[in-house]
Amino acid sequence: MSITAEAKTGIVQEHQRHEGDTGSAEVQIALLTARINDLSGHFQTHKKDFASRRGLLKMVGKRGSLLKYLSNTAPQRYQQILKKLELRK
Repeated sequence: MSITAEAKTGIVQEHQRHEGDTGSAEVQIALLTARINDLSGHFQTHKKDFASRRGLLKMVGKRGSLLKYLSNTAPQRYQQILKKLELRK
């Protein structure tokens, strides 16, 4: 139901800004997006899982806050992460 450690490591390495970066906005947004996509598939079979749905909505809100922060502080990095993750087409 959640992403594996190997997948998480791959996502971090793909989106990190420098070696050892695990907390930048880009990495956090990418990890949240992977978890959101994973949970969205879960709801195809478990339509009445409202507890997980609440967690999904919290993750979507957190990702939105991080995207808003990134758009205000670094618009170019914001555009890059949107293209990379194929958000807001």
